[in-house]
Amino acid sequence: MPQHPFPEHAEPPPPALRVLVADDNPVIRAGLTAVLSAPDDLTVVAEAEDGRTAYEAALRHRPDVILLDVRMPGVDGMAALPHLVGLAPVMMLTYSDETALVQEAVRLGAAGYLVHGEFTTAQLTQAVRDVGAGRPHFTPTATKALLAHIRNAATAHLQEELTPPRENFSPQTPSHMQPDVRQSNQSRFQLSGREAEIMDLIATGLDNRQIAAVCFISEKTVKNHINRIFAKLHTTTRAQATAKWLGVS
Repeated sequence: MPQHPFPEHAEPPPPALRVLVADDNPVIRAGLTAVLSAPDDLTVVAEAEDGRTAYEAALRHRPDVILLDVRMPGVDGMAALPHLVGLAPVMMLTYSDETALVQEAVRLGAAGYLVHGEFTTAQLTQAVRDVGAGRPHFTPTATKALLAHIRNAATAHLQEELTPPRENFSPQTPSHMQPDVRQSNQSRFQLSGREAEIMDLIATGLDNRQIAAVCFISEKTVKNHINRIFAKLHTTTRAQATAKWLGVS
């Protein structure tokens, strides 16, 4: 009796994630293609040497994820990015770790930013899966740049929202909080180092998904940390916790 390829009632495996690799260096393209073609759940459907050919290849092959270099001759990655994000999630993969570039890439719609030298082949393949599943992915240097931008924006917002009608009041936010004050708060509320870090991120306005991406942990783990933080701060909402953490409640 012939055997079926899958056990009875078992679902067949999902189709492999289709990837487009865009980089002007043929050696890097070949290396990325080899790495991303090895797992059964990933496949490279096209390569491109600049932004224009990347856009043409994306229209033709409809990939699930696009890996895009920042600096390429002709149409570079940053110029092509706004056109590509409408076709598939884009993850920047580059040697450029400049803060302004990371922030601009995210502003233009990039779903991730990986800096060469900050990840292993296993982390690269996982990053592609994450971005394909709608989860942002950033290597440490890019994370710092993104977090600095978010904190600066949140600082301006909090200063506008939390300034009370009395003189000589200057609310402190995580980006301006002195280390000894932060440590005092951490000790006062008996927060662990990770809990204090997450409380800082809550105060900057990040949601659970963004915190998970910044800290490289799951959203479930973030929720568990937040539940413990709320219990220790005797609060039930993010706004209450933020106000207590910043000393404005």
